Amino acid sequence: MKAKGHISQTEIHGLTDAEVFQQRVLNGSNQLKKEKNLLLQNLLSVIKEPMFILLLIACAVYFSISEFSEAYTMLFALFFVAGIDVYQNFRTQKALKAISRLTETKTKVIRNAETIKIDTVDLVTKDVIICEEGTIVPADAEIITSNDFSIDESILTGESISVEKFSTDTIFQGTLVVRGYCYAKVSAVGKQTTLGGIGELVSSTAKEKTPLQSKVSNFVRNMVIIGSIAFLFVWGYNWWESGNALHGLIHGLTMAMSVLPEEIPVALSTFMAFGAYRLLKHGIITRSPKTVETLGSATVICLDKTGTLTQNLMNVTHTFSLRTNREIAFDKSPKPSEVLEYAMWASEENPFDPMEKSIHYYYAELFKLDERKNYRMVKEFPLSGKPPVMTHVFQNENKKFIIGCKGALEGVLKLCSLSPEQKDVIHKQGLIYAKNGLRVLGIAKGHWDSSDYPVLQKDIEFEFLGLITFWDPPTPNIKNVINGFYEAGLDVKMITGDYKETAVAIAKQTGIKLNKVLTGSELAELSDEALKEMLSSVNVFARIDPETKLRIINVLKQTGQIVSMTGDGVNDAPALKSAHIGIAMGSKGTDVAKGAAGLILSNNDLSKMIDAIFLGRRINENLTKAIRYIISIHIPIILLVMLPIFFKWLPSQLFSPIHVIFLELIMGPTCSIVYENENIPKEKLKYPVDSRNKNLLQLSQLWITIVQGLMITVGCLIIGYYGSYYELGELKIRSLIFSTLIFSNILLTLINRSFSQTIFQTIKQKNRYVPVIIGISIILLLLIFNVPYITSFFSGSPLQLQEYLFSFLIAFLFTIWIEPVKYLKGRKESVKPEPKITV
Repeated sequence: MKAKGHISQTEIHGLTDAEVFQQRVLNGSNQLKKEKNLLLQNLLSVIKEPMFILLLIACAVYFSISEFSEAYTMLFALFFVAGIDVYQNFRTQKALKAISRLTETKTKVIRNAETIKIDTVDLVTKDVIICEEGTIVPADAEIITSNDFSIDESILTGESISVEKFSTDTIFQGTLVVRGYCYAKVSAVGKQTTLGGIGELVSSTAKEKTPLQSKVSNFVRNMVIIGSIAFLFVWGYNWWESGNALHGLIHGLTMAMSVLPEEIPVALSTFMAFGAYRLLKHGIITRSPKTVETLGSATVICLDKTGTLTQNLMNVTHTFSLRTNREIAFDKSPKPSEVLEYAMWASEENPFDPMEKSIHYYYAELFKLDERKNYRMVKEFPLSGKPPVMTHVFQNENKKFIIGCKGALEGVLKLCSLSPEQKDVIHKQGLIYAKNGLRVLGIAKGHWDSSDYPVLQKDIEFEFLGLITFWDPPTPNIKNVINGFYEAGLDVKMITGDYKETAVAIAKQTGIKLNKVLTGSELAELSDEALKEMLSSVNVFARIDPETKLRIINVLKQTGQIVSMTGDGVNDAPALKSAHIGIAMGSKGTDVAKGAAGLILSNNDLSKMIDAIFLGRRINENLTKAIRYIISIHIPIILLVMLPIFFKWLPSQLFSPIHVIFLELIMGPTCSIVYENENIPKEKLKYPVDSRNKNLLQLSQLWITIVQGLMITVGCLIIGYYGSYYELGELKIRSLIFSTLIFSNILLTLINRSFSQTIFQTIKQKNRYVPVIIGISIILLLLIFNVPYITSFFSGSPLQLQEYLFSFLIAFLFTIWIEPVKYLKGRKESVKPEPKITV
């Protein structure tokens, strides 16, 4: 119902620019929490890192035993590593911050007597805001005027029942507008709002980790436990052997540093952040890292019809009168009719829905006498029921009523008394329209003799007038988009509230496979188990309400599918939130839909989702390569630190913390920068990533990864044994082993770029960071063993050209062994038939 004391919208002028500035100075802007200093935040984060703590301890130990050159080297390494971490974290967070700015909501306000959209954070007290259906109230405010306005306050009260609000009532930040609209004056912003106060209490609540973050955390935790045990063993043994606790501690710290795979969490955050940034370049805003993880695993996409497959234009195409049995085709000769008139009275006074805009447009164009200015809405029965209908009650100054009703044909017919013959005529005509892909609504006229307003919709006597239809043309290029989803290995399903016949027509026009169609009423009769069995063969769901849509999504998930879903309305929010990948439309979507979704298509271009899915698969593939590389190269480092205990022909301290930290400096950029930038052809990413694996790597991947690491270890031991056999001395043996390990790292970087293509194929593929990282590694290696001052830091001996070549040859032999395996595997795969995608 209209609020008492209705104020004309033309009387509301809002604040001037000067008044906005004054209010911002007095009460601040609409920001719940102050932005943190990124640099300080990163510094604190780095200081808490285990590697930083280990370096700090090593530095302190070297100072305590007066080995100042090593101590200062470690101090330099400490700041260098911290600097790299801070820089990398800063880049990551800067990318995420840029994305988060794009997800900030906009608010309609009146300023300088004009309606404009501003960022919600720029609201100030006394601003006049416009809250419409589907938006979230941006600040605490007092209603000036409203139209059939109700909100869901469950975020504050816990009760999900909508509450009607009237003039002078207070509405609260964070609550959801479920019906109507209002103009309201802001009374509190930021921390002064009711929600802001509650937010202060819960701001310290930890965010839930994504599945991949949990896997990484579990892996790192296990490695920390193993490292701690190894640290104590190595420290204890060397303490016992040397009789010096600090000497043993240096050995133990070297072991701890070698075990700790700190590159994996860094790689994960880098891949997710820059994955989100790459998606942004495609016009896709990511609201959650979990979504970036899941994109590559998507197996099914559920598409809403209106606004996704179609353009949501909803132009009036026909009216059909039951009384005259006459059709008016608006594309040929639009004419006024009672059906069009009462369709207008059943619409909002100030429509924002494309369908109602079209109705109002034709009413204004075709009717000589415009009665809208003489009547105002006094009662509304909002869209409700199954199937849904809505009724508006208008009254003029003479207390005369006009009552219009429109909605789903079955719903409107339930309210009217028609003969079976009349119903049959209407159903047949509606079916004709639906088969042509038109949206069909029933229109009725209400009769009310009492001077009081009707309390219930069913109390009104309705006269069925006829049908009105709308044409919502398919989105341009949608057939190619649907075909793109099929080529990407995704199952495509349409879920719509429209007629079965309309859904079938649109499916044919857009290229969706028509195996079987299931309606809401048919689906209601099925148990979840029966529905599971049918889902694989059903591609079109018609006459589906929001609750049933949510059920479809949940049952698909139960069958093991990774579900993506599009939606833009308030009622889509539960299903969007439930889907693994919720996709909202940028300009068409409501705030609620955008808030529930994990992805927002900024330009409403569904074709970008194909790029997003392939990008998700690429991210997953490259992250797997990075993790495999990290594990492979850590294995020889760990073993070469520990094996001198068992092989006495090796130097007692083969590697010191300086050696390990140098290797860490090479490995970090390799996994986070080189592999993140790897391009993979789309034909290599044909199928969704298998999401069933609960571990960081599949068993077959882990087995090869471990063998790669062990083979590098064997190569290093062989060249070490060679040095020992010919009595080259401890310094030379250390230099030979260390140079072999660095060459192995370079070759491993190149080899692990692909596990299906050989190195001779991948070397032709462009990655601008590969020559940079390899070049830096070689230059540093030459500096270490050719500049005496640096060589002494690494406790090494200068190497001759033939010794470099020998080290490279050993590294080559013990890394290149996997290439014939790749070649044979590639030939075997090429003769196999393409596998079907199973989940």
